[in-house]
Amino acid sequence: MTEISEKDVKLPEAVERFVLHWGDMGSQWGVNRSVSQIHALLYLSERPLTAEQVAATLGLARSNVSTSIRELMAWNLIRRVPVKGDRREHFEAETDLWEIAMRIAAVRKERELDPAVEALRSCVAQAEHDAKLHPLAAKRLKEMLAFVDMLDRWYARMLTVPKPKLAALVRLGTRIVSLLPLGKHK
Repeated sequence: MTEISEKDVKLPEAVERFVLHWGDMGSQWGVNRSVSQIHALLYLSERPLTAEQVAATLGLARSNVSTSIRELMAWNLIRRVPVKGDRREHFEAETDLWEIAMRIAAVRKERELDPAVEALRSCVAQAEHDAKLHPLAAKRLKEMLAFVDMLDRWYARMLTVPKPKLAALVRLGTRIVSLLPLGKHK
C-alpha cells in the first residue's frame, strides 16, 4: 500500500475490496461497519496512520473515526504509536492473526458469553426452588449449564496452549477425530 496523506485517499483495489468486505463481515457479527473498516485499513497499512488520514481515506466523519478508534483500542486490536517529528496521534493494528483472534474471542466472551452464563446459573438456581417448573425444563437448564461450563473450561484451557501448538491443533482439523475412540457413527 502506498503512503496515505489527507490529500491522497485512493486505495489499491484489493485493499479497498478488503476494507469493504471486512466492514460487511463486522456488521454481520454485530460490530459497527466503520469500526471494522478502520481495523481493516490499519491492518493492511505498512505504517501507522492518523485519525485524519483514516477519515480522509475511508470518507468517514472525523468524530466517527475517533469513536471507532476508541472501540478498537478497547478491544486491544489497535494501539497508539509515536511517530518521530509528528505530534499527532498515530495508530497501528495488531498484525498477529492468532493474537487478533484471541483478543476478539476474549472480548466477545466477556461481553456476551459471561453474562449469558451468569443468567443461566441464576435460572438453574431459581429452577431448583420452583415447584411449578416441570422437571424436564429443570433438567434441560442443568444440561445447558453443564454444556456451557464445559465450553468455558475448554476456552480457559486453550488460552494456556502456546500459539504454535494451537496452530498445529487447528491444522490437524478433523483428522484428530480419527485418534479418538468414538465407536460407530449412526
